[in-house]
Amino acid sequence: MTTETISDRQLEIIEAAGKILTASGISGLTIKNLAKEMKFSESAIYRHFTSKEEIIIALLVYLAQSMDERYTNAIKNEQSPEEKFTTLFQNQFSFFKKHPHFVVAVFSDGLMEESERINETILKIMQVKMKHLIPIIIEGQQKSIFTNSITSDELIHIVMGTFRLQMYKWRVANFQFDIIRNGDNMIQAVLTLIKSK
Repeated sequence: MTTETISDRQLEIIEAAGKILTASGISGLTIKNLAKEMKFSESAIYRHFTSKEEIIIALLVYLAQSMDERYTNAIKNEQSPEEKFTTLFQNQFSFFKKHPHFVVAVFSDGLMEESERINETILKIMQVKMKHLIPIIIEGQQKSIFTNSITSDELIHIVMGTFRLQMYKWRVANFQFDIIRNGDNMIQAVLTLIKSK
């Protein structure tokens, strides 16, 4: 399923599923609750998806593909590594501010225990992020803009972990703080840490 092949109705269903995940967690996401949320019959949901697992996977796949497309379009070759780094994370924060239920999809308690296929799909989201982040970090190190005192692999772990924690804190705070402002502060703090002295 690609963002081109997902139907408008399927997108409506996965967005409604995300809203239920936000409000009630994984246990609240049932076909019955989804049908009620959308004012559909349960059989109407089943015409588009065979199971709750399929809906969650569709939501995660949609997120991964959307991220890939957004990052590809946002990051320009002529930007410096610092500008690319900033663009990548600002893009992420503004997307999640508009669609917080996607954050919930990745950070839902119990979601990773749901199925191996869901776990694999969450991993794909991380791989999309790394696909865009790795060349930025490597270019920054090659141009001596980012520190070479640790490997690019270690830098990526530090960066990914920091931003993952930021998104988790926002989720746990029930989206009550300004993720754009906090995100910008975090981007600047991380750049300060990873830049060559």
